[in-house]
Amino acid sequence: MKVDNIGAPAQRLGGIDRVTGHQRYVADLPIADTLHAKLVALDCAHARILSIDTSVAEKVPGVVFVMTADDLPTPMPRFGPQYQDRPVIAEGTTNYHGEPVAAVVAETKDAAEEAATLVKVEFEELPAIFTVEAALDPAAELIQDPSIRRPGPFTETNILTEYHFGWGDVDAMDADMVVEHTYAWPMQTHFAIEPHGYIAAPDGDGIIVWSSIQHPYQLQKTVATVLGMPLSKVRVIAPDPGGGFGGKQHPKLEPLVAFMAMRAGRPVRLILSLEEAFQGVRRAGTEVKVRMGLKSDGTLVFQDYVNRFLIGAYGDTGDRISAKASFLSAGPYRTPAVRIVSQAILSHTTPTHPYRGFGIPQVTWARESCLDEAAIALGIDRLEIRLHNLVRYGEEHVPGDTPADGDWAQTVRKAAEEIHWGTPLPPGQGRGIAIGVKSGPTTGLSYATVRFLADASVMVFSGTSDMGQGARTIFAQIAAEELGVSLDRVAVVMGDTAVVPYDQQTSASRSSVLMGNAVLDACRDIQRKIRAMAARLHDVEEAEITVDRGVVHLPDAELPIVDVLKAGLGRMGGEVVGNGEARKEAFPDHPLGGTALFFEFNCTACDVAVDPETGEVTILRHVTVGDVGLALNPVQVTGQDEGAAIMGIGHALMEHLILDDKGRTRNLGAIDYRIPTSLDLPGELHSFSIENADGPGPYGIKGISEGSLLCTAPAVAGAVRDATGAVVRRLPLSPENVWRAMKEKT
Repeated sequence: MKVDNIGAPAQRLGGIDRVTGHQRYVADLPIADTLHAKLVALDCAHARILSIDTSVAEKVPGVVFVMTADDLPTPMPRFGPQYQDRPVIAEGTTNYHGEPVAAVVAETKDAAEEAATLVKVEFEELPAIFTVEAALDPAAELIQDPSIRRPGPFTETNILTEYHFGWGDVDAMDADMVVEHTYAWPMQTHFAIEPHGYIAAPDGDGIIVWSSIQHPYQLQKTVATVLGMPLSKVRVIAPDPGGGFGGKQHPKLEPLVAFMAMRAGRPVRLILSLEEAFQGVRRAGTEVKVRMGLKSDGTLVFQDYVNRFLIGAYGDTGDRISAKASFLSAGPYRTPAVRIVSQAILSHTTPTHPYRGFGIPQVTWARESCLDEAAIALGIDRLEIRLHNLVRYGEEHVPGDTPADGDWAQTVRKAAEEIHWGTPLPPGQGRGIAIGVKSGPTTGLSYATVRFLADASVMVFSGTSDMGQGARTIFAQIAAEELGVSLDRVAVVMGDTAVVPYDQQTSASRSSVLMGNAVLDACRDIQRKIRAMAARLHDVEEAEITVDRGVVHLPDAELPIVDVLKAGLGRMGGEVVGNGEARKEAFPDHPLGGTALFFEFNCTACDVAVDPETGEVTILRHVTVGDVGLALNPVQVTGQDEGAAIMGIGHALMEHLILDDKGRTRNLGAIDYRIPTSLDLPGELHSFSIENADGPGPYGIKGISEGSLLCTAPAVAGAVRDATGAVVRRLPLSPENVWRAMKEKT
């Protein structure tokens, strides 16, 4: 009897190893003859390096060498996903707290760590710029030398890029009321449980790099470029990461480790501590100034934004984050005129990396909070003002871009129903609701190979990374469904550029859709070959045969696909191989280079209680509803939604990096940087999916996993205001900030 693999709560492939501790991450790999590396950094954000004395460090027993900028090619190799501005190691100056100036390579980890403390760096500390205001000061020092910048109008400023989006004439619009406020979102760190890890080893006339990276093929390109090697000589092995959230998307220290391995002629291992990881990745701190014009009945007339993203010392993906997030500033609302200015601003801080939501949470925080303020000022229900302005299915919310791809009002009404919107609450309690929308990938390319083996088992080869989102399981479900086998007969191979075909990236909630379509295409390539096999075996024209989800339909019979496979391969055995491809083409004239493949749409609502004496916020009930197209694996969808919701609660209530007056991060590590524990979870947490099978992925799925994070902060802040009347426009909603807001109100 055929097992339905779609929409079923299939057991996660690799899940048991993850929860029992048997999974091997980069730091666990037993590679023989490996040397150990330790970074050397300065205790300040910005400094001029005058000299580096490695002589004492080199005398520590077991030390092989100490690498500095002087040991690397001239000019210094630079790299980055968008801008090739990041040096392999600091040269001349350091530009953020924790930027390495040297690296010790030794036979043991202890020797490397001891020697690192003995590297003597003479330096001149320089003033650090780590706020938007300081970076935009006309008298401010330039963060980057103009010689490494792309020519343009902002080369002599600390603005890396500035974008202008919108439509209509904001200044000509007639509104009954205008609401204007500025909202701030702090810098935050990704806090993946697995530390960032890197190993490199010479491999004949090439190199192998092991990394916890999400984008193995991007790393392959970067290492090939800095080492001057062809892609064919660079192999990247990327074991399943233990969490990523975007922080492991792009290369960071792999080029340095590669240079060290080539010099040593032996494998070199660098595993960062949690504190070092904090100094390596972060979310952009953001200031968003919003002006909204509305009619007296709550109809939006215009939206006007100035979005400033503090992206750090190097471009990395800060420019792309500021652009893509800002493009949807106006959200899923029908608005006649919109004006958006977005700036990516350089600073002496850790470079910005993608973080779950890709800048959308910051902009959503501002828009949804401002919409709440408008509703309250107009005396309109906060739910109704959203439903009144929300676009309908198939309606454009950004002219010329992908129309709304779901009945989004259905999602909002479900959240309101589950939070019991409109019912009375006791004193000291409040209720909030907010909407978030994020565009999926604007371009994309994924290849997949599927091998249907002689015993009717299946191997799927994919370049996607499974960092806990369950991509292995999704691809196995698709292959099992299409080839008519049980899930336990499917193996999924990932994470090795020498073995798996190309995948552009693992991000943007794209894997189930783009790579899922590639796997589906590969399975249907196999089905075409099985059809030809059946035609030969049964002396029937191919046109008279169809193959669908594991069943071969002949003119006068139906056969399981596995029976045709075994008969067709015969005594010699063998296999049937299918190749698949999925593309999302670029549109060069589009401001983002392409339209959205799909949207992640979410509505979050919550009930909170606020302690009037301390300002402490307790979330009593939290509801998140996502428009998912189809929940291919409902258990995984629920897990992703709940995980994102809890992460969003952390961002709303507590998470923020603290810098001192020298730009140094003062709350490095698990003790001083708070994330939610079991004691911080809502009393009730509920997630729901809207399923209309209207997505572009296999069987009508859409990408998920970021949606439940997009609008958590404004929903919680709205509930706090509903409970207390206190308005907080600068996150987090910590007890102190809420307490101060309550005192200011009185």
